[in-house]
Amino acid sequence: MSSRRSRSRQSEGGSRISDDQIADLVSKLQRLIPEIRNRRSDKVSASKVLQETCNYIRSLHREVDDLSERLSELLADSDSEQAAIIRSLLM
Repeated sequence: MSSRRSRSRQSEGGSRISDDQIADLVSKLQRLIPEIRNRRSDKVSASKVLQETCNYIRSLHREVDDLSERLSELLADSDSEQAAIIRSLLM
């Protein structure tokens, strides 16, 4: 086992995270990210998992922004029946 593998990492809080814990967390991320989860190969590098995780989070942020904008536009239309229903649900 390489010295890199056998070392534990230290975070800012002072707690130690072992390489096994990091591998477990990367594995959990891999199962959460659709782009990676849907691949046939189980072997994906940790850097690729982290990169795809960042991409997925960015896409979710864009989707939330888009939906927020659409909701704001809908609510701005005070004459709309849909706006009244949404307002009642939000209250």
